[in-house]
Amino acid sequence: MVNRRFVREGFTPDVCEIFCSDAEKVNRLKQEVAVTEGMSLFFKALADDTRLKIIYALSKEELCVCDVANLIGSTVQAASHHLRFLRNIGLAKYRKEGKIVFYSLKDRKIAELIETIIRQLKGGME
Repeated sequence: MVNRRFVREGFTPDVCEIFCSDAEKVNRLKQEVAVTEGMSLFFKALADDTRLKIIYALSKEELCVCDVANLIGSTVQAASHHLRFLRNIGLAKYRKEGKIVFYSLKDRKIAELIETIIRQLKGGME
Protein backbone atom coordinates (compact mmCIF):
# COMPACT_ATOMS: atom_id res chain seq x y z
CA MET A 1 0.00 0.00 0.00
CA VAL A 2 1.33 3.44 -0.89
CA ASN A 3 1.73 5.91 1.93
CA ARG A 4 -0.25 8.86 0.60
CA ARG A 5 1.73 11.38 2.66
CA PHE A 6 4.85 10.59 0.61
CA VAL A 7 2.95 10.78 -2.66
CA ARG A 8 1.49 14.18 -1.80
CA GLU A 9 4.91 15.55 -0.84
CA GLY A 10 6.44 14.35 -4.09
CA PHE A 11 8.43 11.47 -2.57
CA THR A 12 8.21 7.90 -3.75
CA PRO A 13 8.36 5.28 -1.04
CA ASP A 14 11.29 2.89 -1.16
CA VAL A 15 9.05 -0.17 -1.26
CA CYS A 16 7.20 -1.89 -4.07
CA GLU A 17 3.79 -0.39 -4.72
CA ILE A 18 2.46 -3.84 -5.56
CA PHE A 19 3.47 -7.22 -4.18
CA CYS A 20 5.24 -9.45 -6.66
CA SER A 21 7.79 -12.15 -5.95
CA ASP A 22 10.03 -14.30 -8.15
CA ALA A 23 9.38 -17.73 -6.57
CA GLU A 24 12.22 -19.42 -8.44
CA LYS A 25 14.76 -16.80 -7.35
CA VAL A 26 13.52 -16.81 -3.76
CA ASN A 27 13.63 -20.61 -3.49
CA ARG A 28 17.15 -20.74 -4.93
CA LEU A 29 18.40 -18.03 -2.60
CA LYS A 30 16.72 -19.58 0.46
CA GLN A 31 19.00 -22.57 -0.01
CA GLU A 32 22.07 -20.41 -0.57
CA VAL A 33 21.57 -18.11 2.43
CA ALA A 34 21.36 -21.14 4.72
CA VAL A 35 25.18 -21.06 4.88
CA THR A 36 24.94 -17.93 7.05
CA GLU A 37 23.40 -19.89 9.95
CA GLY A 38 25.49 -19.29 13.06
CA MET A 39 27.51 -16.43 11.58
CA SER A 40 25.81 -13.88 13.80
CA LEU A 41 27.78 -15.22 16.79
CA PHE A 42 31.01 -14.41 14.95
CA PHE A 43 29.82 -10.88 14.29
CA LYS A 44 28.53 -10.59 17.85
CA ALA A 45 32.09 -11.31 19.00
CA LEU A 46 33.45 -8.62 16.69
CA ALA A 47 30.74 -6.13 17.69
CA ASP A 48 31.93 -6.02 21.30
CA ASP A 49 34.88 -3.60 21.74
CA THR A 50 36.46 -5.63 24.51
CA ARG A 51 36.29 -8.92 22.62
CA LEU A 52 37.56 -7.23 19.49
CA LYS A 53 40.60 -5.97 21.43
CA ILE A 54 41.17 -9.48 22.73
CA ILE A 55 40.88 -11.00 19.25
CA TYR A 56 43.31 -8.42 17.90
CA ALA A 57 45.79 -9.06 20.71
CA LEU A 58 45.50 -12.82 20.19
CA SER A 59 46.14 -12.28 16.48
CA LYS A 60 49.54 -10.93 17.52
CA GLU A 61 50.50 -13.60 20.05
CA GLU A 62 49.38 -16.15 22.59
CA LEU A 63 48.38 -14.66 25.95
CA CYS A 64 47.56 -16.03 29.36
CA VAL A 65 44.25 -15.07 30.98
CA CYS A 66 46.02 -12.70 33.40
CA ASP A 67 47.72 -10.88 30.50
CA VAL A 68 44.36 -10.49 28.76
CA ALA A 69 42.81 -9.11 31.97
CA ASN A 70 45.65 -6.61 32.32
CA LEU A 71 45.41 -5.66 28.65
CA ILE A 72 41.69 -4.89 28.75
CA GLY A 73 41.77 -3.43 32.28
CA SER A 74 39.43 -5.97 33.82
CA THR A 75 39.37 -8.71 36.40
CA VAL A 76 40.66 -12.17 35.55
CA GLN A 77 37.08 -13.42 35.84
CA ALA A 78 35.80 -10.92 33.24
CA ALA A 79 38.68 -11.71 30.88
CA SER A 80 38.02 -15.41 31.35
CA HIS A 81 34.34 -14.86 30.50
CA HIS A 82 35.23 -13.14 27.21
CA LEU A 83 37.82 -15.78 26.35
CA ARG A 84 35.36 -18.58 27.09
CA PHE A 85 32.84 -16.93 24.75
CA LEU A 86 35.47 -16.74 22.00
CA ARG A 87 36.42 -20.36 22.61
CA ASN A 88 32.79 -21.54 22.60
CA ILE A 89 32.09 -19.98 19.22
CA GLY A 90 35.28 -21.41 17.75
CA LEU A 91 37.46 -18.31 17.48
CA ALA A 92 39.94 -19.11 20.24
CA LYS A 93 41.61 -22.15 21.72
CA TYR A 94 43.51 -22.67 24.94
CA ARG A 95 46.22 -24.78 26.43
CA LYS A 96 47.17 -25.26 30.05
CA GLU A 97 50.78 -25.14 31.17
CA GLY A 98 50.96 -26.00 34.85
CA LYS A 99 48.66 -23.52 36.58
CA ILE A 100 48.60 -21.04 33.70
CA VAL A 101 46.07 -21.05 30.83
CA PHE A 102 47.18 -19.60 27.50
CA TYR A 103 44.81 -18.54 24.73
CA SER A 104 45.43 -18.10 21.03
CA LEU A 105 43.30 -17.77 17.94
CA LYS A 106 42.03 -21.09 16.64
CA ASP A 107 42.63 -20.19 13.01
CA ARG A 108 45.21 -17.85 11.49
CA LYS A 109 42.57 -16.76 8.94
CA ILE A 110 40.78 -14.83 11.70
CA ALA A 111 43.97 -12.82 12.29
CA GLU A 112 44.26 -12.18 8.56
CA LEU A 113 40.64 -11.00 8.44
CA ILE A 114 41.21 -8.57 11.33
CA GLU A 115 44.39 -7.24 9.70
CA THR A 116 42.57 -6.77 6.39
CA ILE A 117 39.75 -4.83 8.06
CA ILE A 118 42.24 -2.62 9.93
CA ARG A 119 44.18 -1.88 6.73
CA GLN A 120 40.94 -1.10 4.92
CA LEU A 121 39.77 1.25 7.67
CA LYS A 122 43.14 3.02 7.83
CA GLY A 123 43.17 3.40 4.05
CA GLY A 124 39.68 4.82 4.03
CA MET A 125 40.52 7.43 6.67
CA GLU A 126 43.57 8.90 4.94
